[in-house]
Amino acid sequence: MIEIKNVRKSFQDLEVLKGISLAIEDREIYGIVGQSGAGKSTLLRCLNGLEPYDSGEITVDGALVNSRDKAALRQLQKRMGMIFQSFNLLERLDVYGNIALPMKFWGINTRSQESRDKVHELIRLVGLEDKVHAKPRELSGGQKQRVAIARALALDPPFLLCDEATSALDPEITKGILALLQKINREMGITIVVVTHQMEVVKQICSRVAFLYHGSVLAEGPPEEMFIKPAQKEIQSFLRDKSERLPKTGVNIQVFFVGESSKEPVITQMARELGKDFSICWAKLEDFRENVYGSLVLNVDEMDRETVCRFLTAKNVTWEVLE
Repeated sequence: MIEIKNVRKSFQDLEVLKGISLAIEDREIYGIVGQSGAGKSTLLRCLNGLEPYDSGEITVDGALVNSRDKAALRQLQKRMGMIFQSFNLLERLDVYGNIALPMKFWGINTRSQESRDKVHELIRLVGLEDKVHAKPRELSGGQKQRVAIARALALDPPFLLCDEATSALDPEITKGILALLQKINREMGITIVVVTHQMEVVKQICSRVAFLYHGSVLAEGPPEEMFIKPAQKEIQSFLRDKSERLPKTGVNIQVFFVGESSKEPVITQMARELGKDFSICWAKLEDFRENVYGSLVLNVDEMDRETVCRFLTAKNVTWEVLE
């Protein structure tokens, strides 16, 4: 549905996007993560034409995103809802008015029964039935973001772009917003692209994620694979992995539990079958879309190294020795 091919973007002498290539599937929730300055928000703005790109190609549902063709770009932007960190609600309008604003902007009669039903349907969707006539100043941060989400859906867009949409919210409210985005994706079939620096966001709702580093795609794949066993030191640093604080004696073996292996009692089986002593000196569990994956580090005697590694391999468990 969204194809990004070798896209480059510079601001004067600063190259922000350095040949980005990604493919986002229909009805997918796709995450784009990275540190501040990695190019995440610039890439998102290039997707819907808010920012022109210098070279490469972006197509959305087969249509080229081209800032020079203003009429075609305007029609494409109509099909892409946008949610920002700052909500961008108009203080003079109540909840109903803010949600109906895109319809009014596009010349749709907001006083028709069809339009009124549409707005009330969106209000029910985001759970704000008791706040229809409330002004933004009377709403909490989470409620404001729910209004912003409903407004982004007013024109029935097949795409929803979220730029740090939960960064200003506390963890509990963030969970509610993420659950709402999952519901929208599941029930309405909307493709969602999420730009964030919050790991909890991509772990909870994204099926795939791209990690941007200084304007380039450093890694891409399922979040559980990328974050449980990060291959690149830049990702390890970003995740602040503490596995380097390990014993200096013996052999440290990191065992990864991803997919079906996460459900097997491998460690207790190993202790029982091998009759060996070892210590669990570090562990990390992560919650990914209702599944718990993780890794742990075992410290074993040097003389038991080969036996333990052979056992783990026989169990089809991913592991590595930390030198």
